[in-house]
Amino acid sequence: MLLVLASQSPARLGVLRAAGADPEVRVSGVDEDAIIASLGDAKPDTVVTALAEAKAREVAGEFADALVIGCDSMLHFDGELVGKPGTAEIARQRWARMAGGTGDLLTGHALLRVRDGAVTATATGAERTLIRFGRPTQDEIDAYIATGEPLKVAGAFTLDALGGWFVDGIDGDPSSVVGISLPLVRRLLADLGVSVTSLWTAR
Repeated sequence: MLLVLASQSPARLGVLRAAGADPEVRVSGVDEDAIIASLGDAKPDTVVTALAEAKAREVAGEFADALVIGCDSMLHFDGELVGKPGTAEIARQRWARMAGGTGDLLTGHALLRVRDGAVTATATGAERTLIRFGRPTQDEIDAYIATGEPLKVAGAFTLDALGGWFVDGIDGDPSSVVGISLPLVRRLLADLGVSVTSLWTAR
């Protein structure tokens, strides 16, 4: 079965490849801000799941027979749901607030089964992982922001790269913090009648 990852995230692709799958990558062009605005006061889990499903549906029409995975991650911190900071100034402001605190990294997932060019089944869910942020010095934060990494990732941090130096610990699924929850995907696959082992490539 063809597995499709509707994401440009190299971290998500890396998680799946390390776990035995080798998906084809398609990047969706959904307007995330418009989707968020349309959801009004929806709960954070609902927002990330809706974004994940929109990304998956955007690319599903390109395939006749496939399993499409869409994901979206955002940080829920101090009552606010935030995604990629985009600029150094916003990343610096966020780290000034996050240092020494805790937040929930939310990753929405949507799996679509495509047959004969149509979506025949859908399974969705969200994973929530508590992040305990360290207290990096200002010089460390400046150096981190200068790398450009925190500008391009949800919550302005990573767990599996440079940002890992500044995370004291997590409570939950580490793969979800990286961008795709393997345990949740396995359960969603089961909901669609697909065994995760059928996606493993030959070693």
